[in-house]
Amino acid sequence: MSEFVQTRIANRTGVITLDRPKALNSLSLAMVRDLTGVLSAWREDAGIDAVVIGSSSDKALCAGGDIRFFHDGGHATPTGGSALLEDFFTEEYALNHLIHFYPKPYIALMDGVVMGGGMGIAQGGPDCRIRIVTEKTRMAMPEVNIGLFPDVGGSYFLSRAPGQLGQYLGLTGLTIGAADALYAGLADLFVPQAQMGALKALIDATPGAQLRAAIAAFAAPFAADAGASSLQAQRAGIDRHFAADSVAAIMASLEGDDGEFAQKALAAMRQRSPLMMCVTRELLERGAALDVADCLRMERTVVRHNFEHGEVLEGVRALVIDKDNAPRWNPPSLDQVDAQMVARFFAPVWPAAAHPLRHLD
Repeated sequence: MSEFVQTRIANRTGVITLDRPKALNSLSLAMVRDLTGVLSAWREDAGIDAVVIGSSSDKALCAGGDIRFFHDGGHATPTGGSALLEDFFTEEYALNHLIHFYPKPYIALMDGVVMGGGMGIAQGGPDCRIRIVTEKTRMAMPEVNIGLFPDVGGSYFLSRAPGQLGQYLGLTGLTIGAADALYAGLADLFVPQAQMGALKALIDATPGAQLRAAIAAFAAPFAADAGASSLQAQRAGIDRHFAADSVAAIMASLEGDDGEFAQKALAAMRQRSPLMMCVTRELLERGAALDVADCLRMERTVVRHNFEHGEVLEGVRALVIDKDNAPRWNPPSLDQVDAQMVARFFAPVWPAAAHPLRHLD
C-alpha cells in the first residue's frame, strides 16, 4: 500500500485506514489504485469475512478527490485533461462500482468530513453496507461549488433519496450532519464520537462473520442521540421547491419563501455554476432510471465534457488556487444556459464498445 492507505487484518476483518490527514484524506490516483487492489484481493480471500474503512484522524474520512491534481491535470493539454486525469476518473468510478457490489459486509466509519469522493467510497450497496456517522460528521456532495457535478455514483444514490432531497443536496451542495444523513438514507447507524474508540476495539475483537450484528447491537443504545433532522422538518418545502421543472423555476420558488432554510438554499445556489446546476438536475433525473453501472458510465461521459468545457478548472482556480472566491462561470448567468448546452454534456464521447467503463455490470 501507499503511504496514505494502511491495511491490516484483525479477526478475519480487513481494516483499511486512510492516512493523509493534512489533506483530509483527499483521494489521489495512487490511493484509488491501492483501495482497488486491496478490496479486489480481499473479495476473493476466504480468510476475510468483512471490511472496515476508516481514517487515522477524527477530522475526516475523506474530503473528496485531490482537486489540485484536477487543476494541474486539466491544464496539461489544450483539450482539458492529461492521461493521468483520465485514468483517475475511470479508476475511481470503477472503485465505486466495486464497493457498491462488494459481496462481504463493508463498514464505513463516516466520522468528520465525508464529501464527494469520500461519499463514493462510503455509500456501497444496500446488501453489504453499514454506514456509521457521528455528531462530528459533515456530509455533502458539494461539487457544484467548484463547477463540477455530484459524481462517484451521486447520480444513483442522490436520485434515490426520499422525495426531492437528492435535488436539494446536489443543487445546493450544502453540508448536512448525522441526523440529516440518516433521514436522507445516506447513513445507517449513529455512534457518538467519544465511543468510536470502543467501536474500533469491538471490531478488532469480533470475528468478521459476526461483525454486522455486533456493530448494530453496539450502536442501538445511541439511536436517539443523533438529534432531530432539519431535512425532515423542512421536507414539505424541499419537495415543493425542488420539484419545479427547471433550476430557474426552483430558484424562483425559493425566492417566494422567506423562511431561513429556503433563503439559505437560494443564497448557496446563487454562488454555484449556473451551467453545472442545470447539468446536475438533468443528471439526477436521468440517474433515477438507470442502474449503478449505467450511472457511472454516464458520469464518466459528463466529467470528460466538463473538463473540456473548463468549468471545474475555473471553479478550482477561484476557490483553491487563487482563492479569490470569484469564479467566472461560463455562462455567467442562469438565463444564458439553454437546453442544448446541457444536452451536450450527455452526448457520447466514446462508442459503447470503447467506453472506459464498458466492463461494469
